[in-house]
Amino acid sequence: MIAESRYDLIARCLHWITAAVLIAIVVPAGIWIHYFEPADQAFKLQLYNIHESFGVCVFVIALLRLWNRHRRPAPPLPADLPGSMRVAAHATHVCLYVLLVLMPVTGFLATNAWGFPLKVFGVLPLPSPVGKDEALAKVLSLLHWIGAMAIITFIAAHVAGALYHQFVRRDGILRRML
Repeated sequence: MIAESRYDLIARCLHWITAAVLIAIVVPAGIWIHYFEPADQAFKLQLYNIHESFGVCVFVIALLRLWNRHRRPAPPLPADLPGSMRVAAHATHVCLYVLLVLMPVTGFLATNAWGFPLKVFGVLPLPSPVGKDEALAKVLSLLHWIGAMAIITFIAAHVAGALYHQFVRRDGILRRML
């Protein structure tokens, strides 16, 4: 495989950091908070802070990824890839990037609207752009939940596509990100 057919090192590292943070920390913490809300208030607030703080990290990494993607475009897809697969791949990537930016924003704004300022990792206070507003908090929380379902769906589609290319088409697509 020639070097030009792979993503650059920065893109590969940022991709896997994003995947690791999302899959190992942000998504499980979000599921825990939403579906298995801890009874212990101190632990619950700590879990929220972990989820939100790593969400801020995802936001920053997503912006770095977009900047790097603009600087170093993706390597070309195989010439024999059907048009429908090209469209699906492009749409999935666009949706993932949009969600990687919007999810932390809606979560942060929802937190603020519920009346909780965010201190990243309990240390770095972020300014609260919205005041306490329960009606707005409910809308933002719903949007955040919808986004969570969407990002999980798109991550699953992305992984399924990578595995399809690796084991069915055997076209080297997965190696571009390794």
